[in-house]
Amino acid sequence: MLVIWLVLGLCSPATSLPAQVVLDEPQPHPLHTGDRGLHGRFLHITDVHPDPFYKHGAHPSTACHRKKPKKKRRAGYYGTAYKECDSPLALTNFTLDYLEERWSDEIDFVIWTGDSASEVYELNEAVAEKMKQIFSSKGIPCGANYSDSFASGNNDVWRGHGRLMNDQQDPMISPEHTHRTSNSIWRHESYDFRRMWSDFIPPESRASFLQGGYFSIEVVPGALAVVSLNTMYFYSSNEGVDGCPMSDDDDPGNQQFTWFEDQLKMFRSRQLQNLGLWCSGHVPPTDGHYYSQCYGRYVELTLRFQDTILGHLFGHLNTDHFYFMKADDVHVDGDANLGTLNLADHTASLFDMLVADFSRLPGPQDGLDYGDYAVVNVNPSVVPNPYVPTFRAYAYNVTGLQEVGGGERYDRFGFRGSPDHQGMSESGAMKGEGGPERDELEGCGVDFDCRVHFGSPSRRNLLWTPLGYAQYWMPKVEEYDARDTPEYELEYLTFSLSRLHGGGRISNTQPLIPLENLPEELRDSGVDKSKYAPYEMDDLTIPSWVELARRIGKDGSKVSKRFRKYMYVGGKAET
Repeated sequence: MLVIWLVLGLCSPATSLPAQVVLDEPQPHPLHTGDRGLHGRFLHITDVHPDPFYKHGAHPSTACHRKKPKKKRRAGYYGTAYKECDSPLALTNFTLDYLEERWSDEIDFVIWTGDSASEVYELNEAVAEKMKQIFSSKGIPCGANYSDSFASGNNDVWRGHGRLMNDQQDPMISPEHTHRTSNSIWRHESYDFRRMWSDFIPPESRASFLQGGYFSIEVVPGALAVVSLNTMYFYSSNEGVDGCPMSDDDDPGNQQFTWFEDQLKMFRSRQLQNLGLWCSGHVPPTDGHYYSQCYGRYVELTLRFQDTILGHLFGHLNTDHFYFMKADDVHVDGDANLGTLNLADHTASLFDMLVADFSRLPGPQDGLDYGDYAVVNVNPSVVPNPYVPTFRAYAYNVTGLQEVGGGERYDRFGFRGSPDHQGMSESGAMKGEGGPERDELEGCGVDFDCRVHFGSPSRRNLLWTPLGYAQYWMPKVEEYDARDTPEYELEYLTFSLSRLHGGGRISNTQPLIPLENLPEELRDSGVDKSKYAPYEMDDLTIPSWVELARRIGKDGSKVSKRFRKYMYVGGKAET
């Protein structure tokens, strides 16, 4: 197989790399010009962090860069689990080749939430090129039928631009380099992100990408979209931005929110309302990771467009968890409520904070209103820092669709019939779970009608509703050497076993996850109990997440213990 070499002669002195293989170049594939029917699956990948300075056998205390320990643990060939070392290039190559071989013919699109490469522009470019070869060449991305969505991360910037640092000493994107001057990093002549990601950015989104590195893309043309946000403008560790002050329309965070709201309005007006849109980004929205007013505005938009948004997918934290954004998180002035859950507060473990939050959810008899909640999913990382490599495969509902040709749009579906008024008042306001009728959301900073149809795919299992995911990991990453072929294994499923084999997306017999990517014991449609299926969720709608959170919030419950185990990907808590 051909390889790409990045050596001193190909790099500027400031970014010189060791003479080593950076990324294997996949064999070229002819573009698929025939029909690609929907599979009802997509991948979520985040935080690859390939490190060209990683040394097999080095001491983990040096970020696996130097000093061979005499007797202590050494850096593994494919990675060093539960230590602060980034990914060796061997792991990056293997992971992308594995996804090509085992998944690229089984999915419709990919959501990639940032940190594709740390520190080095040329390496970032090589990762983008390999993603293009693996997925674009098979007709999955950019302008054909379905596409990849990238979200820029806090390490997706070359150190030569901007000297603002966060608490991990990562370079930050400042307004001076990304927004307010013509010398934007996205347009810089020598470090042209526009050229690097041109195959992933649709023409109608190039202006917003050049302005600030954010864009939207229809991953199923005319029907299903992904918004990729540049969360560096909201990130509280980025001192180069002002934190979305309501009085400053020129603040880059506010300008991105204006664009984001316009996108949501556009998709809703084009009757994608009941078809679906995913929000993605790198740093997840919390009242600790985001500036307070940025977080408040994100929550306000999220709840106002709950009928349009299917879910929120993020990375950065490397831990496996979900949490709720709530109406109570927003004050009238747009500030986040500092008395609510702060996931960036490390005085307690993330697990303890989430369980405490889940335990306070109203019970079914107390009248919880789903319109007050939105769910954020944080995916664990490919980089084994500080855990082990992981990725997710999601399944979503395509029931009732027939296979369509490569260029056919889905506009004919429009709004999915008449609104289903089950569980709604005569005025169309959604009733709470046994509670009062809902007319509008109070205290969100602006007045708006936030009535949400019960027939929205975030609330009820309909076309495009996410059904669940399978999480894959590599727990034996340190046991493999250069002579071995590593293996990603199934860690767990969110699906109930009764639904696993009867996906009901194009036919009633197609499994939600391809059988060849399941353990032997799950390939039997008659299996009714397995360690791989601890949650037994019907789908990934807001009511299903609330029900799971209630179960986790019960002190000492079995499902709570499993949630903790998965959160730290088999490792220990951060505190």
